[in-house]
Amino acid sequence: MSQVDDDSILSETSSGTRRPATSPEVSETPAEQASGEGLRLVPVGESIRYRKRAQSAEKKVEALAEQLAQVESQACEMVERLQSLHVEQKLMRKLAAAGAVDLETAVLIAKARVEGEGKADLDGVIEQLRKEKQYLFAEQASGGMRAKRTAGAKDRMQNSQTVLEKAAKEAAVTGNRTDLQKYLKLRRNFV
Repeated sequence: MSQVDDDSILSETSSGTRRPATSPEVSETPAEQASGEGLRLVPVGESIRYRKRAQSAEKKVEALAEQLAQVESQACEMVERLQSLHVEQKLMRKLAAAGAVDLETAVLIAKARVEGEGKADLDGVIEQLRKEKQYLFAEQASGGMRAKRTAGAKDRMQNSQTVLEKAAKEAAVTGNRTDLQKYLKLRRNFV
């Protein structure tokens, strides 16, 4: 048994002798350590310091475990986003090659179908989209895509001369200021 003294904590050995716990003798026989007979008590101040260090270490472990869980969840989210972007890029390339007129709409519809089916064949989804929503794809004439004229495009003149080329030739040949002014005005619209 042990008794508490005002100056230090005393401990008993198996022989029944008392010695101060702060004595430099630290070694016990392995048999005493295994049986627990030769228990040594440490000073209270040191015990409190050990307990505080242990508690702070446990708090750090908990904080680091939470931080690790948070980083792992962020990594999983980033992997999912990266996979989603890869699928979207593949869809954009394949839909553009298939002749999609409204690429954004076609990508959104195809992406929704791919996500709904899990592991879906992109070519199969595009073919199904082409059959169901034909208005999203350009008509193919003679094996190639036909370009549509926009409202701002002007027709070419005869003999493959544009309006601008014709005005430039006329201004160069005549040397007239009004012809030159007409050419410069046309050029301003195109350049």
